[in-house]
Amino acid sequence: MNYKEVYEEWMRNPYFDEQTRAELKAIAEDEKEIEDRFYRDLEFGTAGLRGVIGAGTNRMNLYTVRKATQGLANYIKKTGAQEKGVAIAYDSRRMSPEFADEAALCLGANGIKAYVFESLRPTPELSYAVRKLNCTAGINITASHNPAEYNGYKVYWEDGAQITPPHDQNIMDEVKAVEDYNHVLTMDKEDACKQGLYCSIGEDLDRSYMEEIKKLVIHQDAIDAVTDELKIVYTPLHGTGNIPVRTILKELGFSNVFVVKEQEEPDGDFPTVGYPNPESPAAYELALALAKKENADLVLATDPDADRLGVYVKDGKTGEYHMLTGNMSGCLIGDYIIGQTKAVKGALPEDGAFIRSIVTTNLADAIARHYGVNLIEVLTGFKFIGQKILEFETTGQGTYLFGMEESYGCLPGVYARDKDAVAATMFLCEAAAFYKTQGKTLWDAMLEIYERYGYYQDHVESITLKGIEGLEKIKGILETLRSNPLAEIGAYKTLKFRDYQAGTITDAVTKEAAPTNLPSSNVLYYELEDEAWVCVRPSGTEPKIKFYMGVKGTSLKDSMEKSKKLGQEVLKIVDELI
Repeated sequence: MNYKEVYEEWMRNPYFDEQTRAELKAIAEDEKEIEDRFYRDLEFGTAGLRGVIGAGTNRMNLYTVRKATQGLANYIKKTGAQEKGVAIAYDSRRMSPEFADEAALCLGANGIKAYVFESLRPTPELSYAVRKLNCTAGINITASHNPAEYNGYKVYWEDGAQITPPHDQNIMDEVKAVEDYNHVLTMDKEDACKQGLYCSIGEDLDRSYMEEIKKLVIHQDAIDAVTDELKIVYTPLHGTGNIPVRTILKELGFSNVFVVKEQEEPDGDFPTVGYPNPESPAAYELALALAKKENADLVLATDPDADRLGVYVKDGKTGEYHMLTGNMSGCLIGDYIIGQTKAVKGALPEDGAFIRSIVTTNLADAIARHYGVNLIEVLTGFKFIGQKILEFETTGQGTYLFGMEESYGCLPGVYARDKDAVAATMFLCEAAAFYKTQGKTLWDAMLEIYERYGYYQDHVESITLKGIEGLEKIKGILETLRSNPLAEIGAYKTLKFRDYQAGTITDAVTKEAAPTNLPSSNVLYYELEDEAWVCVRPSGTEPKIKFYMGVKGTSLKDSMEKSKKLGQEVLKIVDELI
């Protein structure tokens, strides 16, 4: 059926409720809107679903959530793991509790027990719960940092990481195979509870999760020494981080934590910030005002599902607050953990590993070289870091020290298998306390890292191209750059060209190809002169194509200027390709 026929089917089919049909009736004269809502099924990708909330096959609603869950249930039953159950969490977004229940009741109707958190919880706690409860899978209802009109559905497997091959493709195939909404199962919540198919979880998991994070503390002595001096401003941006972040900081002894009251309560409308993204400086307006009032040492912000942490740190000499990129904060935490672990224990494991995604800064490589540990690259997506941890555990080869990706996500331990802003907050505050005992700020520590390892600068240019036409343009850009690799980008010549879809790394001069040794992915990567690089990949969750890039300069100013120029050159190339 074409999109108009699917629209008409939703309008007349009694399977869809009156509210849904009323919403669709209201757009009867808007052909463009009908097309956008029904020209395709909301794609179940390698991380699950993400889309605008509303009626239609290309929207997040009770029916698309139920259909995705039916596909997941079918796969779980095929693996014979239905007895283990599925853990479900959700964040503060619109319809999150409803989507969580809808998923649970579909699982229940398929004979699979659902462990549903009693109220909103951060993403990393869901990752922890999957393993703690010995579940076969997990579902998290969240759209991370997207605007208020979005929601999403992430799927985790029994190792606590988001689904990776072969499970991701197998689940996608099962979801696609569910073509008739009338064949999707569900049941009454009261019946599910009586039959033990719907189980509420909460406080016990919270306590256990917190204790696992607290075990990682390296310098409690430093925290105790400056508890009355260190000042921290924190905002959960109306999300899930408020209780867990404040709880762990309080239990460790941080007594001067100032919360942005206007952004403290969970609210899916995000009334004080239209884009609840800790990468965006606009999200910090209220937090920075509070920081200046309280003379805070650092400013922290977690995204709605509390898996990513954004940071501003104070320059003790000028009083200015500097925003740290995800690369900067990740390397600051990683260097602290690895360096202080070595200082306390006297040595690091011979097979110790620092893991980063392919679009993360080369500063991580320099840190790994300095400490003599292995630097391991994985594809973009924290699930691939989780996959490496599982590999270490199953083979007995490799010791996980730290993992990070440029998009403000890191994991300091192996209790979970997804990035954790709660733990990142704890370690950044511990590092701030440790450096404060030495008369330094976090900004001083960041500058020392640059001086020690090199002035690496990285950033991302995102181009949004919406709709059917946008998808075709994104496809065209990638096809052009794949078939005709650029010989140079700005002032930098290409040394090697990586095509992760083909699985090859091609020398620009000799044309000799070597394998990437990573799974196939629609990503292109240019290794450039002077440790510069550019990586191109379409977003897996938004109608965007992203250009990640990095340079190395002789000073902070020089690296920033080089980064800006490279970004401008990339945008010129994109303009020519669109």
